[in-house]
Amino acid sequence: MINGFSLSLRFQVLFLVIVSLCSAGLAMAQAGRSSGAMPNPAMQTGAPYSDFGATANSRTTNAGAKSAGGTLSAMDKNFMINAAKGGMMEVDGGKMAAQKAQDAEVKKFGNRMVNDHSKANGELRAIATRKGMGLPNTQPGMSWKSDKKYMDVMVKDHVADLAEFRQEAKSGSDPDVKRFADKTSTVIEKHLALAKEIDGKLK
Repeated sequence: MINGFSLSLRFQVLFLVIVSLCSAGLAMAQAGRSSGAMPNPAMQTGAPYSDFGATANSRTTNAGAKSAGGTLSAMDKNFMINAAKGGMMEVDGGKMAAQKAQDAEVKKFGNRMVNDHSKANGELRAIATRKGMGLPNTQPGMSWKSDKKYMDVMVKDHVADLAEFRQEAKSGSDPDVKRFADKTSTVIEKHLALAKEIDGKLK
């Protein structure tokens, strides 16, 4: 009987301890709610708090990258339109020279105009598309009566083109257009030197 009574007493004490602990926990929770304390976001379920911060940072970065692309000024737009028209004219004239020229060097020069300016035209249109700008799709073709006349035009056109491309590369506003102008001006400079050389041989 003594052992049974002792065991029963122990269970009663343990029960009272558990009840006391539960009551204390409930009181702390109520105190927290009444004080207006907010739970720590880092302890909540779902997306971690640090991930939300990363998302916000990535949005800022993307916005910065977009603004870093620059905007087209009136000068940029005018250059792009003229470059597109001139490029199409060079391709059209080059095709005609490759087919109808009498001099082998003029034919070769015509093929080079087609290849180089077709590539440049494609790069320019890709830039225009990214900037949301439309470019002309057609340009009146070239015509001449002799190989000499064609090369005379090529020298004259490339002198003017080189000046325009260098000016855009130096003073343009949009970095993408400026890079295109700078890179392409090097090609135009080579075209001009070759055109002068061939033109000087023709009579």
